[in-house]
Amino acid sequence: MQPHGIMRPGHVQLRVLDLDEAVHHYRDIVGLEETARDKRGRVYFKAWDEFDHHSVVLREAEEAGMDHVAFKVEDDACLDRIERSVKEFGLQVDHVAASEQLHTGRRVGFVCPTGHRIEFFAEKAQVGNGLPTQNPDVWPDGLRGMAPVRLDHVLLYGDEIERNLELFTKVLGFRLTEQLLAKDGKTHLATFLSISNKPHDIAFIHCPQKARLHHVSFYLDSWHEIGRAADIISKKNVSLDMGPTRHGLTRGATIYFFDPSGNRNEVFSGLYLSYPDRPMITWTEDEIGKAIFYYERRLNDRFMSVTT
Repeated sequence: MQPHGIMRPGHVQLRVLDLDEAVHHYRDIVGLEETARDKRGRVYFKAWDEFDHHSVVLREAEEAGMDHVAFKVEDDACLDRIERSVKEFGLQVDHVAASEQLHTGRRVGFVCPTGHRIEFFAEKAQVGNGLPTQNPDVWPDGLRGMAPVRLDHVLLYGDEIERNLELFTKVLGFRLTEQLLAKDGKTHLATFLSISNKPHDIAFIHCPQKARLHHVSFYLDSWHEIGRAADIISKKNVSLDMGPTRHGLTRGATIYFFDPSGNRNEVFSGLYLSYPDRPMITWTEDEIGKAIFYYERRLNDRFMSVTT
C-alpha cells in the first residue's frame, strides 16, 4: 500500500483553442469515448478500457496547455493525509468542491515546485468499459480511431526539478524509476516517477519556464497498434512530431503528434513492469539521444523545445 493511498493517474484537464476541432481530434482520431458535456462547456472523455466516467476533460481557452493532472486515491481519508503532508512540505493546499467536474467527488490540489497544478480525488462514478464483468469478450464493439486502452501518463516541463523530486518521492511516495543526469553526475535533467508498477505515471524535464506541458500519453496494446496509429496520423493529416520509434527510457514504443491546438499527444506501448524492489535506471547526458530516441540516437529539436 502506498503511504497516501495514491493509485494511478485519474484525469487530465486540457485547454484547447477550438473546442469543436479538439472534440473531433480526441474522439474520432485518437478514439476516446465522449461521456458528457457540462454547463461550463467542458467535454469529457474516457479511453475504452477505463471504468471511471472520464480521464480527459477539454476546456476552450485562449491559450493551449494543461489546467491540472489529477490522481485517484483509495478513499476520502487519503485526501486529508495528502493535505497534511503537502502543507508540512511548505505548499499551500486548496479544495475543489464535489461535482465541480461531473460525477467526481471533492478534490484537493496544490501547485508543485515546477508550477504545475496537481490534484487528488477519491470518488468518481464508474460507467464501465463496454464489456460485462462476467464472461467478457476481450474488446467491445464500436471502437474508433487509435482506440487507446487508458490514459497512461503526462510529461511536464518546469524549473525547480530537484525540489519537485523531493516532494513526489519523500512526501507523496512516488518512486524514481529512471533519471537523466547532467554532465556533473548530480543535477537532474529529467525524472520519471511511478506510483504504480509502470515505468512512469508522471515525468518532469527541467526547463527555465514553469508549468509547461510536453505531452499527454495514451496506452496501446502493441507495436502493431503504434503502426496503425501512424497510418491514421498520415491518413487524417494530423501534425506528426516524431515516430514511430522507441525510447531507451522506459523501453516504450511511441509516436508523437499534435492536437489542433498544439498540445502534444503520445500513443505508447511496450514497457517493463516496475516493482518497488527494481533498481533505478540512470541515463547520462552524453547518451541523451539514445535515451529519448533509441533508434535514431539523436534529438528532434521540435520535440525538445515545443510545449504548451
